[in-house]
Amino acid sequence: MEHTVTAGAEGGFVERTAAPAKTSPAYQAYQILRIAFVVAPVVAGLDKFFHLLVNWDMYLAPAIANLSPVGGHGLMLVIGMIEIAAGVLVAIKPRIGAYVVSAWLLGIVINLLLIPGYFDVALRDFGLALGALALGRLSEEFRA
Repeated sequence: MEHTVTAGAEGGFVERTAAPAKTSPAYQAYQILRIAFVVAPVVAGLDKFFHLLVNWDMYLAPAIANLSPVGGHGLMLVIGMIEIAAGVLVAIKPRIGAYVVSAWLLGIVINLLLIPGYFDVALRDFGLALGALALGRLSEEFRA
């Protein structure tokens, strides 16, 4: 948002905030990240039920699966529902949802670090967590 400070009628200063220009690179970056962090969690969450993209169960660390009272696949279904909810939260309240998604992705990174051979995926998800964090920061600037 653009801030301007002008002299007020009584000698003080008045700060005015202009609406963000839709052509602003920062606003466009905010919109790109917002769309991405709505679509990606919802698609990944839905696919936990259908396995059209990948068998997500292989990304669950055995140590985590063994802690689950519903088993590894059951836990992945719960994870899918949480991911869908997180994507919807970003759509409705990006200022909150972005931080939820960032924290969620960091949890995924920790899970992946427990599985040998998935460190590259953990690194990618760490980058996504930083992107979600950036969305959270931008949403402070572009809140409705």
